[in-house]
Amino acid sequence: MKNYFKVFSVLVVFVFVLYSLFNKDYEVERTTNIIEQSEPKYLYGILVDSLKVINSTVKDGQTLGQILYSNHIDHPVIAEVVKKSKGIFDVRRVNSGKEYTLLCKQDSIETLRYFIYQETAKNYIVFDFNNEPKVYRGEKEVVTKLKLSSGIISSSLSESIENQGVSPRVSIKLSEIYAWTIDFFKIQEGDAYKVYYENNYIDGKYIGIGRILAAEFTHKGKEFYSFYYKENDNYGEYFDEEGRTLRKAFLKAPLDFYRISSRYSKNRKHPVTGQWKGHFGTDYAAPTGTPIMSTANGTIVTASYTRNNGNYVKVRHNSTYSTQYLHMSKIKKGIKKGVYVKQGDIIGYVGSTGLATGPHVCYRFWKNGKQVDPYKQKLPPGDPISKENRGAYMTVKDSLMTILNSNI
Repeated sequence: MKNYFKVFSVLVVFVFVLYSLFNKDYEVERTTNIIEQSEPKYLYGILVDSLKVINSTVKDGQTLGQILYSNHIDHPVIAEVVKKSKGIFDVRRVNSGKEYTLLCKQDSIETLRYFIYQETAKNYIVFDFNNEPKVYRGEKEVVTKLKLSSGIISSSLSESIENQGVSPRVSIKLSEIYAWTIDFFKIQEGDAYKVYYENNYIDGKYIGIGRILAAEFTHKGKEFYSFYYKENDNYGEYFDEEGRTLRKAFLKAPLDFYRISSRYSKNRKHPVTGQWKGHFGTDYAAPTGTPIMSTANGTIVTASYTRNNGNYVKVRHNSTYSTQYLHMSKIKKGIKKGVYVKQGDIIGYVGSTGLATGPHVCYRFWKNGKQVDPYKQKLPPGDPISKENRGAYMTVKDSLMTILNSNI
């Protein structure tokens, strides 16, 4: 009987153990090994994780060929990339002081794989030596940040703006925007400004201002507003709070930066011939190569050379007005008879070709077939906001006005 009880007890324990084994919820511990991977690093759109990066600058008198040859690129390959550069980049324009980057294999001789020339803060040229050599252009990303600045003028606009730690380009752009509205030689103490504009950065470094989006200029107690708006895909311009353009049909001058060296006159002693005769144009002195702009929309009627005019361009704007630009160092490529240009388009570059003593552009202005002094003409205004765009413009204007009226 005792043996029977022992067997029974063992069976009960055994059954209990089996029951426990098959009915218990087990937590299975899993160990996951997390391998942290660093983000791949790119420069100029090229993966550089396995490459050695060398930054340098072009030395005085150094050429592209010399740089490449000193980095184990043989002359036949150099000749090939020079050939492939045509139409992309003029290798003769590798200038001293400019930055460049070498991307090399991490081997004993640091075999060159890429040469990148930094043409500007934004634009660069890549010479790719992997397999078949290639040459192509690239652009760095520009990061734009918006800023609102204001000030009260005590002496000059440029001084007031620079005292605020703002780029002097802001004062230049404001003077261009309000060229037909405010005489900046007559601004006075107590005049004020607010300006909302773009600051541009590349790789975290400030590279300059972008576009002015809105401005308020108080002159002699009156507010003058300007708001940037783009009516079409080609270009935008500035309008006031009612949608009227701040631009006249003609620019005041065909150059951005200039001094008037000789005005329109019916009797002037010619600086070359010494003869007294009429000078039916306005001379704007500027360094050779300064871009010359068409002062209004129009069609090129002449782009040629004569002994007296040198290289010159004539533009017909409408049945009433035409303009002419003389003594260019060269006419811009593509500017020829029949080409339509817009106000501000570059048509050539300042020079001293023809009958001229120094670099300048002689600007001539025709009204109804007669040469006149543009500074004495009541010129037509530019076009206001179109009816179909007026609603959209007013929405943009109201938004920008709110920003201008906010506390800085």
